[in-house]
Amino acid sequence: MTIGALLGSGQVAEVFEWGEAVIKLYRPGQGKAQAFREAANLALLEGRRLPIPRVYSVLQVDERWGLVMDRAPDGTFAEAMLSDAAQMAPLLEVVVDLQLQLQAQAGHGLTRLCDRLVWKIGAADQLSSGERADLLKRLDELPDGDQLCHGDFHPFNVMGPPNDPMIVDWLDATQGAPAADACRSYLLLLHYRADVAALYLELFLGVSGQNQDDVLAWLPVLAGARLAERVPNEVERLLALVRGA
Repeated sequence: MTIGALLGSGQVAEVFEWGEAVIKLYRPGQGKAQAFREAANLALLEGRRLPIPRVYSVLQVDERWGLVMDRAPDGTFAEAMLSDAAQMAPLLEVVVDLQLQLQAQAGHGLTRLCDRLVWKIGAADQLSSGERADLLKRLDELPDGDQLCHGDFHPFNVMGPPNDPMIVDWLDATQGAPAADACRSYLLLLHYRADVAALYLELFLGVSGQNQDDVLAWLPVLAGARLAERVPNEVERLLALVRGA
């Protein structure tokens, strides 16, 4: 089968038509482990009645690794919010409801979030040894958990209409504390738009019953771990969040 039209592009991968399905191809030189990990995550969660794509195979195409899975409905929640500001609050309410559906699930079989954070903080070479040690100490003092955490949950990864959405991008799924996953969403939205991040957090706290201090206690740790992902336009703000703590 030949690759079809490009449907979407992100920092680490591109999504193309693949017959009636899609193929997500990781960028050259970095995709084999990621493709197998994301496929394994989706396979593990299959059958849980979650709005996620079904995965079919992992394969190599022209020296790039990828996974074949269900095609998501067109359009992200983020695009809908940008085109109509009046839709921001209603769509964020759906985002929060979806996130709570995920967090109600056990994360058994997935990588532990705290283990992933330890590795990422160690790989964040923008930090001094003292800063890494401080973040690891903070992490050790935070509550662990075993709930399903998406790890990259934001309106760009929720596709389709509000009444029939699909959640995509499952590479970073782990088992951990729901407050940590909410804080990760807040952190990602903070780099996008601070007002959207604030509204998301307000809605999440209102529905989940979580305490704001408990959620934001994860912020410096997650900011330090995010540095390992080397997103150029985020480095300065992430360092400020780490050092401001």
